[in-house]
Amino acid sequence: MMKNQPLVSVITPFLNAEKFIQEAIESVLAQSYENWELLLVDDGSTDKSSAIAQQYASLYPQKIYYLEHEGHQNRGKSTSRNLGISKAQGEYIALLDADDVYLPQKLEQQVAILESQPETGMVYGPTQHWHSWTGKQEDYQRDNMRPLGVQPNTLFYPPSLLTQYLNIDGIVPCTCGLLARKEVIEAVGGYDDSIQHMLEDQVLLAKICLHTPVFVDGNCWDRYRQHPDSSCSQAMQAGEYHYSKPNRPHQIYLNWLEKYITAQGVKDAELWKGLQKASFPYRHPVLYFLSRVQKKLKRIARKKLPSSIHRFVGTQLLRDKYIPPTGYVDFGSLRRVTPMSHVFGYDRGQPVDRYYIENFLTLYQDDIRGRVLEIGDDGYTRQFGGNRLTQSDVLHVTKGNPKATIIGDLSSGDNIPSNSFDCFILTHTIQLIYDVRAAVETVYRILKPGGVALVTVPGISHIGDYQWADYWCWSFTALSVQKLFEEFFPKENIQIETHGNVLVATAFLYGLATEELKREELDYCDRNYQVTITIRAVKPQTP
Repeated sequence: MMKNQPLVSVITPFLNAEKFIQEAIESVLAQSYENWELLLVDDGSTDKSSAIAQQYASLYPQKIYYLEHEGHQNRGKSTSRNLGISKAQGEYIALLDADDVYLPQKLEQQVAILESQPETGMVYGPTQHWHSWTGKQEDYQRDNMRPLGVQPNTLFYPPSLLTQYLNIDGIVPCTCGLLARKEVIEAVGGYDDSIQHMLEDQVLLAKICLHTPVFVDGNCWDRYRQHPDSSCSQAMQAGEYHYSKPNRPHQIYLNWLEKYITAQGVKDAELWKGLQKASFPYRHPVLYFLSRVQKKLKRIARKKLPSSIHRFVGTQLLRDKYIPPTGYVDFGSLRRVTPMSHVFGYDRGQPVDRYYIENFLTLYQDDIRGRVLEIGDDGYTRQFGGNRLTQSDVLHVTKGNPKATIIGDLSSGDNIPSNSFDCFILTHTIQLIYDVRAAVETVYRILKPGGVALVTVPGISHIGDYQWADYWCWSFTALSVQKLFEEFFPKENIQIETHGNVLVATAFLYGLATEELKREELDYCDRNYQVTITIRAVKPQTP
């Protein structure tokens, strides 16, 4: 328990909630966090919920407060929550609908997160969709967690979360799942009184996600009661709303959002792209209808047509866009658990990774000049250095290599002279060195000021035949080599590129050769499939 507990104001609007409001209030009273106030905002109830709220306010006069609109009017959820926020004394605002409940450590855990992250304006986690409140055995099996849809335990900066909400259905957090700083809610103007009945919570969330960083926690601290009398259920029963199909409340919200981000001057391209995607069914209803018909016909075809016709139509007409249904993938000669080659494809032609290595050295061949050092032999030095060379050296880790001019280990190579080489060609070597950080430190030390290291490392790869399997320590990503080289080289002196895609990665793992792939297939780059990573690092002219 933290020593200095800032006050949390819990806002609970209610309208004819006599069945559940007591349980909601008791869940606040059961909090392990002690410094809270509960503001019960009556939105014109005509049942016993008004009396229940007033009774709790009289029992806990310094903790629970009863509020209502002038004349006991029904003003709507947004106006009621705004009333509660305006009366709140807390540094933090939590929201709890009258039919939902908090778990005991909700406030304690979320306050701790915001207290430890001063730049974070709001925190939320996944919420349990709560069916088992009925006590029926079959309803316990229906309980489920609302999906986060984003990486948990992560801080998201504006407007990335809002973009995700537009792109992925069903991941907008529940109202009861969040805790926000009051100053943030006040800065964005709270709820919008023009949207009261449905998706009013998304309006506030959109404002907050555009205004402040938001932390998404991985823990669940609240329960969202599923019952037929909720406003969401009633709207669905009346045909006014559907969680996945086009509906009027969603259209109203998207129209509001477009006006809001325009007024705020938001230029983020991904956000606008997400908004256009979400608005497509409303702006182009005929095209949307036709697209749904097309998808339905595809589903029917998948069930009725033979797999051979599926593959022919898909591969001939859709090519890379064709994704066969489960069970329709034809592996052909790739349906095997052993590779075509155990030696990277050398026995079939040029290994795939060598295609990228040699293209890289061709691109930067002007760097291969003066005194050049290479590992194992000087084949690439001679091939790409030409008449720019003044001296060619070969480094080898042990004696016995007749081409070696220097014997030394990059991870402990004190005998390799410092500030000596204009260029160091280091292709697919450092994965064999356990102390890779020391190796990169040596690379930096032995280069002359202004010298260039041309380095390649494996990403997605097998570890070779028996010659290399006992020495292969690492595979890399662009991020790992970026962090590694930035320890020694200035960031602006490092150029890193990735090469490969899912087809190339598959071919390389099977041991297929460059000649078995098309140039356009080899040159297509997908950073999610990093087969070979190239690094050009330049030592500064002056320390």
